[in-house]
Amino acid sequence: MTDNTKKPIKTGNPAAGTSRRKFLQSAAVVGGAAILSAPYIGSAEAARGHVWKVQSTWDAGTTGYRLFEAWCNGMKEKSSGELAFKPFPAKAVAADNNALFDAVRSGVLQAMNPFSLYWSGKIPASVFLSSYPAGPDQPGQWETMFYGLGMLDVARDIYSKFGLFYVGPIQHDANIIHSKKPVNSLDDMKGMKIRLPGGMVAEVFEKFGVSTTSMPGSDIYPALEKGTIDAADYVGPAINWDLGFAEVTKYIINMGPPGQTSLYQPVDLMDLTVNLGAWKRLSPKMQTFVEDQVKTYSVHHYTSIQKADLIAMEKFLKAGTTVSRLPATDVKRWRKAAIPVWFEWAKRNADSKRVFKIHLDYMLNPYMGYVTPDDVKGLSL
Repeated sequence: MTDNTKKPIKTGNPAAGTSRRKFLQSAAVVGGAAILSAPYIGSAEAARGHVWKVQSTWDAGTTGYRLFEAWCNGMKEKSSGELAFKPFPAKAVAADNNALFDAVRSGVLQAMNPFSLYWSGKIPASVFLSSYPAGPDQPGQWETMFYGLGMLDVARDIYSKFGLFYVGPIQHDANIIHSKKPVNSLDDMKGMKIRLPGGMVAEVFEKFGVSTTSMPGSDIYPALEKGTIDAADYVGPAINWDLGFAEVTKYIINMGPPGQTSLYQPVDLMDLTVNLGAWKRLSPKMQTFVEDQVKTYSVHHYTSIQKADLIAMEKFLKAGTTVSRLPATDVKRWRKAAIPVWFEWAKRNADSKRVFKIHLDYMLNPYMGYVTPDDVKGLSL
């Protein structure tokens, strides 16, 4: 349990010096009442302009939300007034992830900026629209599958069945684990209770004796502080520093070999998903505009987060955090445990199989050589 009388570590944000709770409370008010300040440029189309309420799963006050908010606030000017995004942080309109999904489907919100794999219980194929344990581990591989190998069209077809339009992926980061105790091997995790996003990720951890639970990012700090959980997976150093994780944990686990941050979520993708009716009300020109904006924002979001991560990691180290990596023998054990789970999830339904088939063909191609026939021997779709 953290000593609450101790002066809190300052977060890397404009409200430095305030406590985590006061900072996030004030940031939530600002984020929830964000005003679109871009100038209005008149045109016949702009006169029929659309305003979309868009909620992110980023918590108010974090590096991720500040990037998202700035992007949204620039949309009106870039579209010459034809389309404006009114941004909201996590929980501002929809109280949790399930509510967020339903709010966009029903039109209470016109769009959302979630982590794609959050819908594994509703859309099993979504586990293959973002990185998964021991899966493709480079952002460029995911860009190839989405924009070169037809995965974007498949994703859009699947989402349309739920009254949604999947605009495109937004590159983010790899994920790390913050722990209250040292972890230097997979065996050290046995018996630990760890916050994880659920789905395929949780299933692989459970094979190594981990008790898993799912919760929104904003609930992680109090759960770690109270000892309800022993460790928590969540995005990268920049956001996790903003959320105060250095105050309640002493260890970071980079679950990957040198040169790879994470074995379980190496390319944790977000996206922009829109209510299908709202999407169809846009002109074809504006639809293309939004698609192009998502591609551009994806690059900006990714590189900005990476830069912030490097700075934040130095802050964690100065705060006394110890960083560890898994040994090479555990990397092999993890991979061996994960690959059969790929196929189990692919068989959940026809849509999961469609998406995973793109992955499997790509990974087996000798040009990529990510997996070999021996790796998948005895496994089939």
